[in-house]
Amino acid sequence: MALRLSPLTLLITSSSSYTAKRKLRLQTSATKAKAMATKTTTTTTDSSFSSKIIDSHLHVWASPEQAANEFPYFPGNEPTLPGTVDFLFECMKEAGVDGALIVQPINHKFDHSLVTSVLKKYPSKFVGCLLANPAEDGSGIQQLENLILKDGYRAVRFNPYLWPSSQKMTNDAGKALFAKAGELGAPVGFMCMQGLNLHISEIEELCLEFPSTTVLLDHVAFCKPPITDAEKETFSLLLKLSRFPQVYVKFSALFRVTRRPYPYEDTSELLSEVVSSYGANRVMWGSDFPYVVPECGYKGGKEAVVHLAGKANLPSSDVEWILGRTVMQLFAGSWKT
Repeated sequence: MALRLSPLTLLITSSSSYTAKRKLRLQTSATKAKAMATKTTTTTTDSSFSSKIIDSHLHVWASPEQAANEFPYFPGNEPTLPGTVDFLFECMKEAGVDGALIVQPINHKFDHSLVTSVLKKYPSKFVGCLLANPAEDGSGIQQLENLILKDGYRAVRFNPYLWPSSQKMTNDAGKALFAKAGELGAPVGFMCMQGLNLHISEIEELCLEFPSTTVLLDHVAFCKPPITDAEKETFSLLLKLSRFPQVYVKFSALFRVTRRPYPYEDTSELLSEVVSSYGANRVMWGSDFPYVVPECGYKGGKEAVVHLAGKANLPSSDVEWILGRTVMQLFAGSWKT
């Protein structure tokens, strides 16, 4: 049965174009970035950066007790790790992180009540990213609109593996959701867990048709440091997406893309090339809490990015963008003092 959706009024605005690739870094800036990587978190937070440090990608979910009484897990998606907001606060305090974008977890699927309660309780600490529901009856669009306009969510996540079997994110429901997100000023994040090459044509089509919708590529679009020809081609596709000024990259969940132990030094070249193509003001750090905790610890995840930036010879100004300024600019008005 064909999906019937009401026409959407799109705000087609020209996104700001960012300038071309960065040139060779001055030696003094490189020395400063390398020194930054060896400092303690307190020194990095208090002395090295003028901007707040904001985590662009993490999750929280209910404790087993909360799930039993108020915020149930989606059947079959019970978490295997603790992910409460109280635990998150402990980790953020230790790491010197000032705020975060909370992405609705699959553990609660389309029931956003737990995350909504956290956003309402801590409005100066967190911004919410809802999970798009691509239901063929179009009900997901109303849910998206309600969560943004009534509950204050500022972003949307597209999980392509939640679309009906054999359907793409460019079907009627997907385009309507993507368009509505752009109309409401909410960036759309893509989770390409099974490979960017499987979804690149859909992302490109949506970017071309709806240029006013901002795009976030979660976890470096799941591109590993390329070794094979196929991996090199996929990473090239990621870099070529920078031609769309609305596309941003999350340098997040590095433990998911690295082939090496902490501090994941093989990803420094990924960072260097992504910044060269996109500019640091379109790149943002994210932890993927709580999954990062058993891998290297939350604090370790943040410190790895500073270390990798030093290894890539990025100036301190770029590190500031990556650790907070980019996401703060994208979600203007959030994380106020």
